[in-house]
Amino acid sequence: MRSKKPDYILLTASAILIILGIMILTSVSAFISLDKFGNTFYYLRHQILFGLIPGAVLAFIVFIIPLSRVRKYTPILLLANLVLLALVFLPKIGTTVWGASRWLSLGPYSFQPSELLKLTFILYLASWLTAKTKEKKANSNYLAGFSQTLVAFLIVLGLIALALIFQPDVSTLGIILITAFLMYFLAQTPIWHIILLVLMGVGGLFSLIKLESYRMARLAVFLKPDIDPMGIGYQVKQSLIAIGSGGIFGLGLGMSRQKFGFLPQPMSDTIFAVFLEEIGFIGAVILISLFLVFAWRGFKIAKSAPDKFSQMTALGISLWITIQAFVNMGSMIGVLPLTGIPLPLISYGGSHLIIELIGVGILLNISRQT
Repeated sequence: MRSKKPDYILLTASAILIILGIMILTSVSAFISLDKFGNTFYYLRHQILFGLIPGAVLAFIVFIIPLSRVRKYTPILLLANLVLLALVFLPKIGTTVWGASRWLSLGPYSFQPSELLKLTFILYLASWLTAKTKEKKANSNYLAGFSQTLVAFLIVLGLIALALIFQPDVSTLGIILITAFLMYFLAQTPIWHIILLVLMGVGGLFSLIKLESYRMARLAVFLKPDIDPMGIGYQVKQSLIAIGSGGIFGLGLGMSRQKFGFLPQPMSDTIFAVFLEEIGFIGAVILISLFLVFAWRGFKIAKSAPDKFSQMTALGISLWITIQAFVNMGSMIGVLPLTGIPLPLISYGGSHLIIELIGVGILLNISRQT
């Protein structure tokens, strides 16, 4: 093993994504900030002070810490995260917004434990799969070892699923499930395990969709976009109007019309639509290319990783951020059902930005070793 320079291509792609996020947030948030607080920079300042700065500091810390030290504490980190998920249901500690209990109130600041769960579960799963792979190689009863691995994997996933279903936060659960399934597959487990997991995952998600009318309505709108244009289909309709208005080169930075009360959640879930309205198709190509570069460098880092744990961690973080990005963008253009997840490194929200920056810091840490 030797030390080398961090992956500057990944660092550059991540930095450009953050700069684009700050740029479009400046445009989107000015009107909303002025209307609510009489100050055009309230949300921008909040994103920098409570998202970008602490995220950058924590990213630097995990960049210099040996990853082997982190591995020792992955079970404790996951357990602590599950405790935080339980605390969101306690009065005066947890905060309920639009019927969802997903936030912890920390004075003037709120934190979303489910965002942290994406990273802690990846770290735990990478450590656990690494250990199980070694055990299976040493175990003479090969099939029995794999069966025990599958059962244990399902138990951990079940606990996480229950915690997120009761919040409810099915969109985050979907991202975690997809990432976990792919990590499990890439750990050289039998293909029948993957088929079984996919069938169980799809069946479980459809059951959750049927349990709540709004989820069923979102699926119906996805299958037939014009079914309720002024109701559940309003967000998708306005997103498509915003994207179509941008054309090739966009209306110009700050010139979006849909952000003035027409497009729901323009700073977070639908910021991609506003970005395309102002920057146009060219902006979409740039943004998608940056996330593809992120995935490419992340997978390259995983391929050159010095050990199995680092490899699985790099794969998990790369998959998580890339999948979440394309799910968000896909839902805005109508090729995927509408979800409530942010666009990584772009959308407003301190919790997800901090955790994503920590993930980038870990990737850069792994890229220094080969």
